[in-house]
Amino acid sequence: MKPKPRHLEIQYANQYKEQSVVEAYQYRPPYPPETFEILTALISDQPRVVLDAGCGTGFIARNLIDFVDRIDAVDFSQAMIDKAISLPNGEHPSIKWIYGPMEQVPLHPPYALVAAGQSLHWMEWNVVLQRFSEILTPNGYLAIISLHPLNIPWKDEFEELIPLFSTNQDFQPYDLIEELEDRKLFQKKGEKLTTPVLYRQSIDDYIESFHSSNGFSRERMTRENVQAFDDRIRMLVSKYCQKEEFELSIVGKVIWGKPQ
Repeated sequence: MKPKPRHLEIQYANQYKEQSVVEAYQYRPPYPPETFEILTALISDQPRVVLDAGCGTGFIARNLIDFVDRIDAVDFSQAMIDKAISLPNGEHPSIKWIYGPMEQVPLHPPYALVAAGQSLHWMEWNVVLQRFSEILTPNGYLAIISLHPLNIPWKDEFEELIPLFSTNQDFQPYDLIEELEDRKLFQKKGEKLTTPVLYRQSIDDYIESFHSSNGFSRERMTRENVQAFDDRIRMLVSKYCQKEEFELSIVGKVIWGKPQ
């Protein structure tokens, strides 16, 4: 099977075990509430048990738990799980936090839904997609969830900064669904976008959110590059926003289908 793109190899995935990345995660925009309505509607089998694959700080598990019977939330970063437990709904009795790699960790199927929020690209696709196909109920789906800011006026200028400062110099643009379908590991069945919602954020928090992203861990960047990167973003955003706070329009996307 064709290997994964180099920028998705384990040495880059491991940055999500670093404490600075975990702490910066709270500054990412949340999924719109409608995201969880879409996920809930995908569940038709009983029991209504969900696997949150690559749960991070629990954005999905902590917000979906009130609509299902149980969620098993898996992450290979103990620091992410520790943070998730400390956040709202993190100690919900129906969330089982499981530390370990998705490829190997013991699970408790069957699952009526497997949800992967901006995490599946880091996993070994040929292993986890086969595993998902075995643990899903007959009508169960794999749902791949992503978040997209809309109409950012500084988008093009920001993208020019990425190769200058990113510690992941192997990065190449890619489409996860195309990559999976090309390898015959996933058959897409549907897609839905949420209604756009406004998210208000300070410039400081917006800048910090990037340090939770691939290539911008504070542990991997030099102190000088962190300062220069932050300064460049502040200068860029300030060209379009005269206040210390601004609003972003964000939309959630859910793509679902059958792992193979």
